[in-house]
Amino acid sequence: MTSATSGTRDLYAEAVRTGPGAALAKRLGLPRPAVLRRHADGQPLLAGPVLVLTTGSEPSVFSTREAGGALASVLRGAGADTAPVDSLEAGGRLGAVVVDATGAARTGDLAALGLALGPAVRRLGPSARVVVVGPAPAAAGDPEAAAVAQGLEGVVRTVGKELRAGATANLLRLAPGAGAAEVAGPLLFLVSARSAFVDGQVVEVAAAEGLSGGATAPAGPPLEGAVAVVTGAARGIGRATAQVLARQGARVVAVDVPAASGDLAATANAVRGHALALDVTAPDAPRRLVEHLRERLGDLRGPGDRRLVVVHNAGITRDRLLVNLDAARWDAVLGVNLAAPLRLTAALLDAGLLGEGARVVGVSSTSGLAGNRGQANYAASKAGVAGWVRALDPQLAAAGATANAVAPGFVETEMTARIPPLLRQLGRRTASLQQGGRPVDVAETVAWLAEPASAGVRGQVVRVCGQALVGA
Repeated sequence: MTSATSGTRDLYAEAVRTGPGAALAKRLGLPRPAVLRRHADGQPLLAGPVLVLTTGSEPSVFSTREAGGALASVLRGAGADTAPVDSLEAGGRLGAVVVDATGAARTGDLAALGLALGPAVRRLGPSARVVVVGPAPAAAGDPEAAAVAQGLEGVVRTVGKELRAGATANLLRLAPGAGAAEVAGPLLFLVSARSAFVDGQVVEVAAAEGLSGGATAPAGPPLEGAVAVVTGAARGIGRATAQVLARQGARVVAVDVPAASGDLAATANAVRGHALALDVTAPDAPRRLVEHLRERLGDLRGPGDRRLVVVHNAGITRDRLLVNLDAARWDAVLGVNLAAPLRLTAALLDAGLLGEGARVVGVSSTSGLAGNRGQANYAASKAGVAGWVRALDPQLAAAGATANAVAPGFVETEMTARIPPLLRQLGRRTASLQQGGRPVDVAETVAWLAEPASAGVRGQVVRVCGQALVGA
């Protein structure tokens, strides 16, 4: 991976973390972004024990004889210590708090949740996790239960804004029929270091017929045997995505325009994958991709683990105020960011390559979800990606495949390094985590959505933005 330039480094954060800079920032009340705990090979799931709580006036989906029941079993199966909080040594810190709120249905349950969380939050360590598991409002049996289910979101998003030292808070919503098998993968991702920049988000988990296991860590890499196509793979988020997918066991096909063939070859060589120089907007791009997959990788429809993962990461900007946007800028941005994913995916579907266990992941943006000055074309394309995966997922469901999207916020890339310095600082500081993300943060979320244990996550748009003000 290329070394960081001054534009992709957060020099302010580096200055205020230690020494005189830290003292000055504390005295002036300036933001002091924490060093986030990110994935490293061989590290434990959490940096401390996890406290599992149960709250709610109705029967829980998970609880058995002990607090959290099946949720605690999932965490222990992945190596987490679920010791009670009163067993902590003096000054000991929790690595996570997981709350089973699937039985929350009455107004008082919201207060009970807050009162239970308060003392636990005080014991959280750096980069700790808060994950609340609750019911989906649409599945509630009465208006009060629906209001309470929605109220959980308000609590979790607020907690995410109040936490410090790199800690995050997220909400898992369970659709009817979803249980421990479906929630295990999302839960383990959200408590792990892989979710470092996913904060204040809501992920709905649906029932996934035939999904097995999930209560223990897989014996091998979760994507072993899968084939992963990543567009825009020559640099930035695309390169990081190729690297993480390869680390998780996938065989990567790295795709980018011929002009980037040097960087593209470097990416492919680094992950021991294949490079395909291809303009995704070219008329013959869908046919060439299908032919490449069949010629180089064989029949993806065969038995075994030869599943296809498709990550539509390629994207461009052509920014102007709406009154100055000409047809060329509209056509270029919509062509790469939206039309190409639609055309490529349609070709893969027609060729029968998106079979059982396949995953399609689009890359949206918080600018698309919230809009952004001077980016009407870009926002339209990225909002379109979100709408597309929601509509595509039901089509893929019949084949046992899923479609989801990630929506990055401010991420330190060559593209954001070109933003004027003041706006770049605002982009970093207007997140609950008070910093920009890294390409690997987006890549980890993409890889999680690609894994078998994410089969219950369907048609979702997961923001990787550190709970940014824009699109939060």
